[in-house]
Amino acid sequence: MAEIKQAALVLQDGTLFEGELIGYEPELGYASGEVVFNTALTGYQEVITDPSYAGQIITFTYPHIGNYGINAEDFESDKPYCRGIIIKDLARRYSNWRSDTSLNTFLTRSKVSGICGVDTRRLTRHIREAGAMPGAFGTADEKTLLAAAQKEPGTSNTDLVAEVTCSEPYFVPAVKQSATNNKKIVALDFGIKRTIIKHLSMIGDVQVVPASTSAEDVLSYKPDGVFLSNGPGDPASVKNAPETIANLLGKVPIFGICLGHQLLGRAIGASTVKMPFGHHGANHPVKNMVSGEIEITSQNHNFAVDTDSLNGKASVTHVNLNDGVCQGLSIYEANAFSVQHHPEAGPGPHDSAYLFSEFDQLMDKVNGGQNA
Repeated sequence: MAEIKQAALVLQDGTLFEGELIGYEPELGYASGEVVFNTALTGYQEVITDPSYAGQIITFTYPHIGNYGINAEDFESDKPYCRGIIIKDLARRYSNWRSDTSLNTFLTRSKVSGICGVDTRRLTRHIREAGAMPGAFGTADEKTLLAAAQKEPGTSNTDLVAEVTCSEPYFVPAVKQSATNNKKIVALDFGIKRTIIKHLSMIGDVQVVPASTSAEDVLSYKPDGVFLSNGPGDPASVKNAPETIANLLGKVPIFGICLGHQLLGRAIGASTVKMPFGHHGANHPVKNMVSGEIEITSQNHNFAVDTDSLNGKASVTHVNLNDGVCQGLSIYEANAFSVQHHPEAGPGPHDSAYLFSEFDQLMDKVNGGQNA
């Protein structure tokens, strides 16, 4: 049995939580980042490997994590970009016919630290009341952890997209090559999830390009549509992206998800604001303002579009029923739309998966039905 190492988590405001170290033992004796909580009951592998968590430490509110292990197929990126995980109880044994290894082994191999035995109910309540904030955890003493937490900048005013975007363009062919499935989609990678690429490849060929790609270079691929991906951090800090998107508007159909939604808003002059503790989970109710239907959605974001700053440049298509946050935009005359939630899920419900079909139909409409 591996040696149990006592550890602690200290938030920026000095709040202390005790636990045990799991996963990779950090070289400095601690790991630091912005502490957030996720309320999904399953899907811990997809959550940990979602690039949108770059710069953050993930608290899982579900108490028992790791019971079905880790498998080779459910990664959302090539490696985890989160700064660490916080859980109540780590499963000592895993059991699932698809599993390849344990969560603890995966964390160690991926050089991701974690802390278990934490009172995650107390921690989540504290974040809800005080807001998401930087923290540090590890085997270092409390004074060292507090200093690390107070030194940590968090996710505001930081370009985290630069850490997760691809370094070179790459091509993903359509799942089924046929005369009725020959669209060309350029996906701007701000931290794109693999499940999103799978959905797009059901529509056509996908050319994934780095976040810094110019509008001119995007259009040089002669796309039928452009996709704006999810990603981490502050949309106000993503260099040149709003200008690139603004130069694409009206020239090609556009669909954005999560950070892509926020960047579309900024491209038309709207502002974005940081939420107190964000939306991270798989059960958020969203109202489709067009159809009137309620969708249960997967979410992962700390920033949102300020609807008061839209000034009539876009219509709000979706609203979060928990707090009224803008969840969707449509710029009808420019053939562009976006949502804050994740229709691809991974993990989560599939109520909003129809949005990929709407993107498909929009491309057919704009391109004269040549791909219909």
